[in-house]
Amino acid sequence: MPEGNFVYLTRERLVEIEKELKELKINGRKEIAEKIAEARAHGDLSENAEYDAAKEEQGLFELKISKLEDILSRAQIIDASKFSKDEVHILSKVKVRNLKNKKTFDYMMVSPEEADFQEGKISVTSPVGKGLLGSKVGEKVKIKVPAGLLELEILELV
Repeated sequence: MPEGNFVYLTRERLVEIEKELKELKINGRKEIAEKIAEARAHGDLSENAEYDAAKEEQGLFELKISKLEDILSRAQIIDASKFSKDEVHILSKVKVRNLKNKKTFDYMMVSPEEADFQEGKISVTSPVGKGLLGSKVGEKVKIKVPAGLLELEILELV
């Protein structure tokens, strides 16, 4: 398998995905089957919008299961202890200051599959993530983002 095909995950995220997949396969499929059976009981399937909606939901549901299975099949566990402590890399926790508005932000650098901006987890493949990778404390980086040019100073690596 080519290296670019791997999905890099923390052990914690791998466990979360495995739990979610198990839940979807056990309880989720049962719930969808019940919805389809209930809609089917309403009569003529050719004019049954409830049945059509339940079948569409089933398709989306199975797609989600398939995507999770694909992620797990390509997963590689990453261990932050093997990375340098003096520069930004995947799994780094980095504190930065926006040089324009002087606000500080804490980010954790993660794989695209783990990214969650609300939790401060940014993907290493995002413009900001790419711009921060390899940076060291005290460095100032300029990152081109859709809204313009972002200028950040690396304040701290945890």
